[in-house]
Amino acid sequence: MKIDVEEILKKFKDKEILVICGGTSSEREVSLRSGRNVYKALLKWNLNVRILEIEKDFISEIQKARPFDVVFNILHGKPGEDGTVQGFLDLLGVPYTGSSVLGSAIGMNKIVSKKIFESEGIPTPPYVTIYHYEDFEEKLKEAEEKFGYPMMLKPKDEGSSIGVSICRSREEVVKNYKENKERFKDFFLEKYIKGKIITTGILGTGKRAFALPILELRPLKSEFYDYTAKYTKGETEFILPAELSPELEKEVKRLSLKAHLALECRGFSRVDGLVSEKGEPYILEVNTLPGMTDLSDLPAEAKAYGMSYEELVLFILNTAFD
Repeated sequence: MKIDVEEILKKFKDKEILVICGGTSSEREVSLRSGRNVYKALLKWNLNVRILEIEKDFISEIQKARPFDVVFNILHGKPGEDGTVQGFLDLLGVPYTGSSVLGSAIGMNKIVSKKIFESEGIPTPPYVTIYHYEDFEEKLKEAEEKFGYPMMLKPKDEGSSIGVSICRSREEVVKNYKENKERFKDFFLEKYIKGKIITTGILGTGKRAFALPILELRPLKSEFYDYTAKYTKGETEFILPAELSPELEKEVKRLSLKAHLALECRGFSRVDGLVSEKGEPYILEVNTLPGMTDLSDLPAEAKAYGMSYEELVLFILNTAFD
């Protein structure tokens, strides 16, 4: 899909654009890197843009930054990615990039996302919830009987693989859970499926949404695509496009697009998944505000599609009115 650069620039030439990034989540530093890149890209288009690096109180800080006509939201993690900031911007009547309150909230909640995947016939690894009000021992026993070891322990609503661990024994699950339960509160245990780690960028909304080339991620030191592998140069080998058969590539794109639509995502997202050693595709989660750093997956996929970083940013900006 070729974007109409002149038409988009004409639409935004008289608008005040505010890029918001930073925030108070564990993903603050990644968000700052993303936001600064987006800001520079919009400046290259000679648009009227400012950047707001949120420090503490997003409500007062955004209010002080007014007036502006549209927000480019690249606040990773809470409260910028879970629907909270989206709801505030809705109250202000200001259009913004990315998914709405509903899509953002569901995308952040990995358990609800998986329930929707199941209802939509989208394959996702078997799992067992561990809500803070549930009996940990009973839930662990359920997971052991359902899929056994190794298994993944994941927080319900964190990003960038923060708090995620591979557990190969009951002792490891107990240790990692106890170390993190106060910080993350709710978790789920998920069957560990060995295979290719893949991610698929989706651009657009509704019927206009389309999948970008699939990226295969091969961590060089980590067992899975953890925070270090994601944001440290040289830690991961990127295979783009992924080494998949034409049939499997088509199926992964279909499932990724279906996941994007099932969660009612808007504008852009990144759908993370894997392909088992038997060639079975699984969808893990949908990231409704994927990173836009120099090492991020979505810009790399867009480049492979034939879209420069600056064109990608302009495309996303234009979806604020979808």
